[in-house]
Amino acid sequence: MAGECEENSVHSFSNKNESNTTAEMDLEFLRKKVRRYIEMHLYQAAIFWADKIATLSNEDTQDVFWLAQSLYYHGQYHRAAVAIKSKNLHKVDIECRYLAAKCHFAGKEYKEALDVLHASDSNNTTHTTNKPNDNLDVNADDDIASAILFLKGEIYEAMDNRGLASECFREALHRDVYCYEAFDSIVQHQMLSKEEEVQLVKSLPFESTHLTEDEPNLVKFLYEIQLKKYDKPCSMSLPPELSALAGNLDVGTALAERCYYNCDYEQCYSITTIILNKDPFHLNCLPIHITCLMELEKPNALFYLAHKLVDLYPESAIAWYAVGCYYLQINKHDAARRYLSKATTLDRVYGPAWLMYGHSFAVENEHDQAMAAYCRASQLMRGCHLPLLYIGLEYGLSNNIKLAERFFNQAQTIAPDDPFVLHELGVVSFQNQEYKTALHYFSEALLKIQTSEQSVLPEKWEPLLNNLGHTCRKLRRFEEALEYHEHALILIPQNPTTFSAIGFVYSLTEQWSQAVEYFHKALGLHRDDVFSNTMLTSAIEQLVKETPSCIDTPDELLEYPFRSDDVSSDICNPSEEISDIMTEIITDDIQSLSEHTHNTSISMDIEMEDS
Repeated sequence: MAGECEENSVHSFSNKNESNTTAEMDLEFLRKKVRRYIEMHLYQAAIFWADKIATLSNEDTQDVFWLAQSLYYHGQYHRAAVAIKSKNLHKVDIECRYLAAKCHFAGKEYKEALDVLHASDSNNTTHTTNKPNDNLDVNADDDIASAILFLKGEIYEAMDNRGLASECFREALHRDVYCYEAFDSIVQHQMLSKEEEVQLVKSLPFESTHLTEDEPNLVKFLYEIQLKKYDKPCSMSLPPELSALAGNLDVGTALAERCYYNCDYEQCYSITTIILNKDPFHLNCLPIHITCLMELEKPNALFYLAHKLVDLYPESAIAWYAVGCYYLQINKHDAARRYLSKATTLDRVYGPAWLMYGHSFAVENEHDQAMAAYCRASQLMRGCHLPLLYIGLEYGLSNNIKLAERFFNQAQTIAPDDPFVLHELGVVSFQNQEYKTALHYFSEALLKIQTSEQSVLPEKWEPLLNNLGHTCRKLRRFEEALEYHEHALILIPQNPTTFSAIGFVYSLTEQWSQAVEYFHKALGLHRDDVFSNTMLTSAIEQLVKETPSCIDTPDELLEYPFRSDDVSSDICNPSEEISDIMTEIITDDIQSLSEHTHNTSISMDIEMEDS
């Protein structure tokens, strides 16, 4: 009897496809239910019924694919990969191959993911190749082909092969210009220089977007506004046909970024605040907003934002990046390094966190550690000039002027019109006693700043104005030097160094009364300034010698019979005395373009001795 039952069971199993029509009708209903459950994020229900459908359909390829899809959405990555690979579907179906590789990638099994993508349906072996399009079905739809290329780029990037990753991302864009993930990875991870980005956008086949000649090319416009903006900041205008995009948050973020690179932090902060009020966790806007909070010295707002991000997104690098920025803002550098290190652990290719990590060492004059962090950032942000600029600054602070100049020149190659780079090149030229070259760089930097829409220069450019004054003084252009120093006083009115510089210019022009006045102001703010003290003494002596006698004082005074050995034979010569003083006194202050080094450059305030 038992044998008879077993025989009937086997017979029933072997003939399970006999009532094909009825089964197909029932399965179609269940397949629709599975897709509907996925749309409603009821993944457990989707997995349960997808598993039954796959069994009833004798493991049909599409049914197994949807089972694996449901498992992937539920976070069961390894189980999903096994569901596909156990039946070798990854070798015969391109969508199954893509999903299996994505499961391995999500499980951080990068080599296995590449092996799946390189699986060949001609034999049972796998092949590893360094060409993006190898092992890619030439008949595959552009959508799935682009997705596979993008996934390969992600895998290569995770394996620190950024060259191949960049190639895959670019090829993905050429297969499907709508593949925004590939474009975003190229731009946000700074994989290309400005020229390479522009060339990439120009080379994309936008004709495949099926726009008529009279319609604006929406894709091209949206891509172009997200290209690098620090090399030549300029205003952004929407085409009339796309005026409806004025309120779009991504377009607003691009505008805020332009304001940021124009050093218009107030305007940038206003825009990012509006965006975050509408979308409190806009990922592209958050880094700009965080940096603006640091620039505008708003630690309380930064603390509140970082606290919210950590509560809601504890596994996100941007959350711990915000925490690290807060602690850097309040000068708790050890805590800042701890949280920035956590951000780089969560996202190894997050360049801004590496830059901030370097700043946390730079503010404590730990040049070696700072340069190590900047070098890592430079590897991750090949198309960005900031890591090179900061490395040059560290070499400059270490008195290695030649290496500093080399890195500044490399930064200028990437961002030829960036005012921070031009300023630092001017500092190097001044230190090399190439004063005309220094004046050229400083003037170019000032010109780039003044072309922006700001009515008043930000305070961070006060060192640039003072350095222009020092350079003009070296070139004996005293009137211009005074104008630049006085302009610097408008930005920071209580800077003793500026008062001292003005007093020195007046001393060189032998206007002793004004010199005494400004040296007094400098000493009132910094009483221990050796240079101002010495120059004040000299200026007072010269002023006394040139001051006419009081009224009714006889022209000739009675002679007193001094002994010959009491009379000094030294005769004071004003110009010689100043020259002697300046030979002995050298002021070499370190001055920053901003009190924060997180997104600006540090300059060596040019020494005030006059040779």
